[in-house]
Amino acid sequence: MANIDEILYSIAAFICALFVLEWGADKFIDHTAILAKRTGLPEALIALLTAGAEWEELAVVIFSLARGRPQLAYGNVIGSAIANVLGAFSLGLLFYKTDGEDLVFDRSSRLYTAVQLAVTGVVAVLLFLQERLNLRIAGAVLITAFVVYVISIFWAIRRGLVAAPEGSDSDSDSDGGSDGSSENHEVSHPDGSLAAHSTTRNYGTLHEPVVEALQDREPSISSNSDNERLLFPDKSARRKSLLYHLGYLMAGFVALTLSAYVLSHAATTLVTALGINEAVFGLVILSIATTLPEKLIATVSGLRGYSGIMVANTVGSNIFLLTLCLGVIWVSAGNQTSQPSPTFGILELGTMVLSSVAMYLAVGIGGRVARVLGGVMLVAYCAFVVAEIMT
Repeated sequence: MANIDEILYSIAAFICALFVLEWGADKFIDHTAILAKRTGLPEALIALLTAGAEWEELAVVIFSLARGRPQLAYGNVIGSAIANVLGAFSLGLLFYKTDGEDLVFDRSSRLYTAVQLAVTGVVAVLLFLQERLNLRIAGAVLITAFVVYVISIFWAIRRGLVAAPEGSDSDSDSDGGSDGSSENHEVSHPDGSLAAHSTTRNYGTLHEPVVEALQDREPSISSNSDNERLLFPDKSARRKSLLYHLGYLMAGFVALTLSAYVLSHAATTLVTALGINEAVFGLVILSIATTLPEKLIATVSGLRGYSGIMVANTVGSNIFLLTLCLGVIWVSAGNQTSQPSPTFGILELGTMVLSSVAMYLAVGIGGRVARVLGGVMLVAYCAFVVAEIMT
């Protein structure tokens, strides 16, 4: 019989670790971006490494592998890729504020979703055939694909072929008159607070503290709001030393590392005590828990009318998961015989591919059809979760 005290303790540790994990990821990302900007790295590269990166997921994967639980890592990656589309992007579509206008996605958003669909299709085929593959080589290919993806998107942004997701200010750079105009909008913070700010330049896809990195050369804006000072720091805030940001970066890294260890340990204890299949636990419970920030970002960005944030958040996260995270799993677990790789069936792989197809159609068609597809996707995700639990 399962030890009730051990189960309750593991559940409590799991929940607490989630909060610390997200705090650590936010601090690590935000202050890495600030340091990168202060040291002269390109803004587009900062956007790519912060807006859609899933560093907390990678930490969970690494510690699951370190504990000899590759199936938990597998399930988390595949489940999170499905949850990002069906459970998060669908909420953004349903709550999108149109103000009487049709929901329309720009050319860059359509290109991003096409890239995600292609990556998802290729990875699904590899997962289906993984028993016949040399997993170390396949993992190395996926990691290389992630590096190529980052370089190619950065190159495309520099060449003007695509726009940096909601963060490009090329129009204002080319048109002097547009720099002088501004509109007031409200920005939602992760804690639910709102702050008005000027959109002289729009860095909508990034976490608010990351805007500090991208706004170092912007004129300061006087305001009595603490939230506005976070978005557009005044001169005293900008004088914070590199050591200050390095300290927060290290604190975030330590929190990220320790919480990922606790999370993977608690998950392992729960699946052992309750007799739950590790892959299913990762596909359902762990993936739902670790994608809560994506659901929040999608919902808030939909309410604020930021379609680009919705797309960048989902596409960036999924490409990160299906290339870098899955690549790390295959490279690390390729020669393990005691813990065989789980064989994903039509339900998991089909849901993953069809969810990307649905997202591609929603972004390509837009309008009311996109909202209807959002409802269908959310219902499909609920059905997927029930099916995984029942089977």
